[in-house]
Amino acid sequence: MALARSFIKPCVAAAFVAAAFAALFAFSGRADAQQERPANGWQVCNETSFVLEAATGRPDGRAIVVQGWTRLRPGECRVAVNAPLARGTHYLYARSSSAHRGGRRQWTGDARLCVDSSDSFTIENPPQCAAMSLDERRFRRVQINKRDSWRTTFSEATTYTLTRARQAGLQRLLDDAGYDLREGRRGADPRRIAQALAQFRTTARLAPTASENQLIDALENYARRRAQQVGLTLCNRSRGRMWTAIARRRGEGWESRGWWPLAAGGCVRTIDEVLIQEAYFVHASLETPEGTRFLAAGGEPFCTSGARFAVIGRENCEARYYDTMLFTPIAARGRGGLVVDFEERDFLPVGEIPRQLQQARDAADALRATDAPRGMAPETAPPQDRTETP
Repeated sequence: MALARSFIKPCVAAAFVAAAFAALFAFSGRADAQQERPANGWQVCNETSFVLEAATGRPDGRAIVVQGWTRLRPGECRVAVNAPLARGTHYLYARSSSAHRGGRRQWTGDARLCVDSSDSFTIENPPQCAAMSLDERRFRRVQINKRDSWRTTFSEATTYTLTRARQAGLQRLLDDAGYDLREGRRGADPRRIAQALAQFRTTARLAPTASENQLIDALENYARRRAQQVGLTLCNRSRGRMWTAIARRRGEGWESRGWWPLAAGGCVRTIDEVLIQEAYFVHASLETPEGTRFLAAGGEPFCTSGARFAVIGRENCEARYYDTMLFTPIAARGRGGLVVDFEERDFLPVGEIPRQLQQARDAADALRATDAPRGMAPETAPPQDRTETP
């Protein structure tokens, strides 16, 4: 399961935070605390500080029916599959809400199933995800041995109860929404948390009787809107499937990172923080039935790999068993956020490659020939298909 930074640390600080939350919601009679009683069907519970979106897979004869997305607030349990349950192997996957900073966390396993990343869905899992414009994700296997009820819990590095997950989740959402909680060695000051919650209630114009669930929903929506205004987002405005990557300075060096697959009309936020550099570099290649099309703009060479990658440095890519691709510079000075749209007209015809890319490949071939033992042809690795590894 994914690891995440802990917001609540020592027990003493936790007690003060709990007291602050309890006082804040005392007027409503009760916080929307989750009952820990069994429910009919397959119940999934969120004991993390993230808002989660869960997908399930259940056996149906010889097929697997995959369904999503079940939204889980921190500290919430919901029935994802109704009773009666089929005994045997089921499947479970979750991702954090796009409202959270730091990129989406994933709770995964080793079973590959298809999902529709952009919308709610119920599908019979096909042999090939891409053929139906679906995305592949790795699901955890869950063995269910009862027909009436079963319960599976999502957790993170810090162990929470449902109540504590709810409190930590509110604190995380406040942070994602831009409230400065000034976390110290003993965690955030509970007085600042209470002040931030009261301030947000006023800003969001929540009714005095608004429940804790309504507060969480409003915070998530606010944090998501704020996140969309910062960072670097890539969008596919073509009719085909794209593979995208980015490159930027990291300290004194460079980093290239990818791949993000984009179906037609899809977008992905590759950087979710304020853009402070003068320029960032983006790569996109468009898949067509006739072959791959490269961006006509060309750019500068960076290292890539056949599968998902994060490469430090941009020199001697082939000598380090990477590939070389061109990344196009995008000016970002003075912009907190930027959206880059790729259209079909931005790409060269199939079979054509930018001159700079051909030069980089020729230089790599010459280097391999120089390093090869005399009397032997230089060894080349077989081309790899790009695959997404969540």
